[in-house]
Amino acid sequence: MSNAQIEIQLIASLVAIACAIPGTFLVLRKMAMISDAISHSILPGIVVGFFITQDLNSPILILLAALTGIITVILVEYIQKTGLVKEDTAIGLVFPALFSIGVIMIAKNANDVHLDVDAVLLGELAFAPFDRLMIGGTDVGPKSLWVIGSILLITVTLLIAFFKELKVSTFDAGLAASLGFSPVIMHYGLMTVSSVTTVGAFDAVGAILVVALMIAPAATAYLLTTNLKKMLILAISFGVFSAISGYWMAHWLDASIAGSITTMLGLLFLTVYLFAPSKGIIAVMYREKQQRTEVSLLTFLLHLKNHKEEEERHVNHLQEHINWQKVRSKTVLDLALKNNMIHIDNNIVSLTAKGDEFTSLAIDYIITNEDSQIEDMKDDFFLFRG
Repeated sequence: MSNAQIEIQLIASLVAIACAIPGTFLVLRKMAMISDAISHSILPGIVVGFFITQDLNSPILILLAALTGIITVILVEYIQKTGLVKEDTAIGLVFPALFSIGVIMIAKNANDVHLDVDAVLLGELAFAPFDRLMIGGTDVGPKSLWVIGSILLITVTLLIAFFKELKVSTFDAGLAASLGFSPVIMHYGLMTVSSVTTVGAFDAVGAILVVALMIAPAATAYLLTTNLKKMLILAISFGVFSAISGYWMAHWLDASIAGSITTMLGLLFLTVYLFAPSKGIIAVMYREKQQRTEVSLLTFLLHLKNHKEEEERHVNHLQEHINWQKVRSKTVLDLALKNNMIHIDNNIVSLTAKGDEFTSLAIDYIITNEDSQIEDMKDDFFLFRG
């Protein structure tokens, strides 16, 4: 590998880590699209920064863009708190308005200057190693590496210092207030970090990739764990994995690096979305099938308990009496036998002592709804569930 390849992967990995940390809290707070809103609303800050410095490469443009991102969050929060519109509507109102203000300012005062988000902040990873930082005539590495590295250092420091406060305010703002620290300060602190991270990462990797790295790894981790620390670690791991694997996919396909990394993020999320142990689509479908089978089994046992006539309990007539298809009838019958709920004598099905006890408890639960431990009850009686 060349130095440029190493630097590209290092920059992409640092951006992934820097975005995953605030992104995790944004996903948990159901504010995932705020990063997209920030990416659209920073244009007025860029324009004002250019008017002040007359230099498209000035860091003041980045700082004012970040400040505009913070203003975006404040406006969204203010509109939402009125109770007249929801958060997604507030986002849809604020960022088009700010973006339009930036467009008007350019049209009226800088029409002859190529001044827009693309000209200033939308970077390309492939070119990042060529924008070097020179200190005293010494090349100290890519500028983007230092920018995002500094942002990451600040983010990690703040995370360590305020992890407990962030955790409590994210899950229970009322408890946070009662414990003596302001959830409002925590919220705007998180939004400030998100804004600075978003704007700082734009210069290195571009808009689409920043939003993807902010949300996709955290959303993927959310499907795998309910522990905040594990979610942070998983989000960072997914982001770094996608950054590196996406780079090599782009190298192999001779395609866009940002597009390849975003594609890897999408494929990773799709894989977890399908196969996650508890929240994945396949697991959910299996549980639903299992629950339907358990309901069918209970219906079957209730039928046996309520009918003493042999013709009602004959194997060949159960399908007709309960109005089930043949496959479903066989599935339920086999499950009842495996769990020793029934016994069959001369093709006549009867409840065992275990089956009778379970059915009686189930009837009590259905009638009184007093036993909230029905899952424990099923665990105690079922040897094989579904």
